[in-house]
Amino acid sequence: MKKTFALLAAGSALAFALPAAAQDNAAFTGPRVEALVGYDSTSPGSSEDIDNAEDIDQSMDDVAYGVGVGYDMAFSGAVIGVEGEYVHSEAQTEYDTVGFENFGVGNLEAGRDLYVGVRAGVLVTPRTLAYAKAGYTNASYNVLATDNVTDVDTDIDLDGWRVGAGLEYAVSENMFVKGEYRYSNYEEGEVEGPSGVESDRFDIDADRHQVMLGVGVRF
Repeated sequence: MKKTFALLAAGSALAFALPAAAQDNAAFTGPRVEALVGYDSTSPGSSEDIDNAEDIDQSMDDVAYGVGVGYDMAFSGAVIGVEGEYVHSEAQTEYDTVGFENFGVGNLEAGRDLYVGVRAGVLVTPRTLAYAKAGYTNASYNVLATDNVTDVDTDIDLDGWRVGAGLEYAVSENMFVKGEYRYSNYEEGEVEGPSGVESDRFDIDADRHQVMLGVGVRF
């Protein structure tokens, strides 16, 4: 009889625990949409310094902002999901082309930044998710070269990979805030000229660091 009561008690505890776990994960499941804003910095992958009288910028940084979408699934205390982003960066070089008489060096502006990937995380509290992410990223940069008479405006399209990590806090089952760091490396690119003609793909090494804050809702 004592064993029977013990089994019933254990079964009752498990029955209450399983809905509680599912309820804890409810704030991190289903489709989501979010607004993003943060810091964006791009620099060459090489660590070699460029010392010259023209003081050419070797990196550029500024604010970035955009939107993200995703879908998450919960498994006990873990969350796995897919996500995508469109982000625009205001970063640009501060190099002044006045007085410089050669093409090939000019102003560089960061434009749109696309990302699609996956993320996986664990609940560190019932309302806090710690996660890591990885995926594919594509970026477009605008390059202005000039000899102070003629300007040449071209676009550079870069492909690479991204990894990152962050924390997401569920304000409610339908609203969340998050903060994350991500690193991107671009390994291939192509140039599109003013006429629309695209170059052959070439190797490149560019690093991108971003710290982003987000606020979003789930459906």
